[in-house]
Amino acid sequence: MTLRSPAFTFFGAAFAAALVFLAGCASEPKPAPKPPAPKPVVPPPTPKPEPPPENLPPVMLGIDVLEADGFKAIAGKRIGLLTHAAGVNRRGESTINVLRRAPQSKLVCLFAPENGLEGNTKSAQRFDDFIHGPTGLPVYSVYGKHKSPTKEQLKNLDAVLVDLQDVGARSYTFISWMRYAMEACFENGVEIIILDRPNPLGGLKVGGPPLDLEWMSDVGAFRVPYVHGLTMGELATMAKNAPRVLKVSDKVRAKGKLTVIPMRGWTRGMRWPDTGLKWVPTSPMIQTYEAAVGYSLLGLGWQNNAWFSGIGKDYAFRSIGYPKKKPEEIIEAMNAYNVPGIRLSRREGKTAEGKPAAGVYVEISDWDKWNPTEFCFYMHKQAEKWSPNKVYADLNRDQQRTFQIHVGSTAWYDALARDGMKVDVAAFIKNWQERAAVYQQSVKKYYLYP
Repeated sequence: MTLRSPAFTFFGAAFAAALVFLAGCASEPKPAPKPPAPKPVVPPPTPKPEPPPENLPPVMLGIDVLEADGFKAIAGKRIGLLTHAAGVNRRGESTINVLRRAPQSKLVCLFAPENGLEGNTKSAQRFDDFIHGPTGLPVYSVYGKHKSPTKEQLKNLDAVLVDLQDVGARSYTFISWMRYAMEACFENGVEIIILDRPNPLGGLKVGGPPLDLEWMSDVGAFRVPYVHGLTMGELATMAKNAPRVLKVSDKVRAKGKLTVIPMRGWTRGMRWPDTGLKWVPTSPMIQTYEAAVGYSLLGLGWQNNAWFSGIGKDYAFRSIGYPKKKPEEIIEAMNAYNVPGIRLSRREGKTAEGKPAAGVYVEISDWDKWNPTEFCFYMHKQAEKWSPNKVYADLNRDQQRTFQIHVGSTAWYDALARDGMKVDVAAFIKNWQERAAVYQQSVKKYYLYP
């Protein structure tokens, strides 16, 4: 048996007790960590309602296409704009405002044709330059001292844009002023850019007398049938490529730069209602699409005779009247000619003083059978029947010229003045239809649309 000292025994016991204490301390459970505070529940943001899709017309105008393409055709250019109140995009926004937001170009000035920038100046009324109130831009009149932009007005421009709404008839002057602008730009080394727009009558309807060379004027700047069947851009394309259309040398014409921004979605078979576009008045008398059609339907009919347009203040270019003749008498007389595609009816209207008035409304009952301008020449014939004197044989020299530059056919005037009420309208209509067919074939190479 081994003997141990008391000191050793004491210290051994103390050491053992310490180990037991430490072991006990190590085995005590640690307090559980406090759970994190719950995050507040934030409801998801209420989604903003998406705006309804824009109900836009299917046809994009030249100005719409220019903007959709990022204004590339005018990037880096100082530009002028020949336009009027009907120069709007398919949303109805002024082309002036659209071009002012083009990021890499600068709209420097405006040019205004007949009827003025706002379209409310009377036809044939000249006006001077002025400042455009909303923008502060100078507006140069091309229906005043000058018929086209001058060298001075063009010297700081890289391009002139044209956005004018035509009605499809030769004597409606906006196509003439487009031609004059082309000539000025070509002669001064400035690009001309046509923002194309629909022909309201479509691109298939052609008719009426062609223009004799001697009667070219502001109401006849293109030698085409009275109803020409082309858009502004197509007429410009013809003028650029065909000889003897522009009054510039072939060298200048070849060097001149023309750009046409074509429409998208338009085809030749589309008349204005098919485009979905809102009609904006193009002049004081052409407030509606119906009046635009009436310009070709009846416009030549009351040239230099007693016929008049409208029933009081209503139905401009869509109704006819004759002094001392009741609507029923007019209907009976004109129905006797059996003009295809036409229907006549009595309509009521009001005078400017608010008094009742009556007249004859002329409707196109069959578009395909309607031959543009045909009815007008029977109006000439009937005017000779109802007049106690020779109507056309008695015109003075200035009156004859007015008639000729609008109608455009020396042969028709000579026959009318010679034969009066016995003039053979049908023979002329047949001749003009044959010539219109030849014309349509010849201009197909300038078509921009199917």
